Amino acid sequence: MAESGKEKIKWTTTIIISSSLKSYEVATALENRSHKVRYSDSVENGSIIFSLSGVAFLLMDTKECLLSTEEIFLAKIEKFINIHQNSFLVLSAALHGPEEWKLMFRIQQRFLGCNLRILPVHNTVNAINLMCTIAKVSHPWNMTHTHIHFKVFNFQLSPF
Repeated sequence: MAESGKEKIKWTTTIIISSSLKSYEVATALENRSHKVRYSDSVENGSIIFSLSGVAFLLMDTKECLLSTEEIFLAKIEKFINIHQNSFLVLSAALHGPEEWKLMFRIQQRFLGCNLRILPVHNTVNAINLMCTIAKVSHPWNMTHTHIHFKVFNFQLSPF
């Protein structure tokens, strides 16, 4: 397949997924994208870790968060960000209404200054696309390639 004279290279990586997500659509969708998926009981429930990229995602449903006590889901998030340096909270809701935005605001207030980023998503496809895009641009090869390209570009623009 050629796009503007270049061949499109399919990006694949190794992903560690919490065993609690084994029967969920998100795990199947990642496997269908030809990624090497490994399941683990030792990672936090709801976790998806792109180990080569150094990013980790915690999947949570906003309905479940709203139905549980705040201390429970905040403790889970805190444990997750203490383990993973580059962490993302993927909050899923079919519609992000006032209650969901209030929940996100409370989480942001609680973890202000921490290494947590919140990604509101509507469905599995949306979540998979965001996670894969973030993991792909965070991959060391991609960063090195981008860095080299940037240096060459700056060199070409330099008046000296």
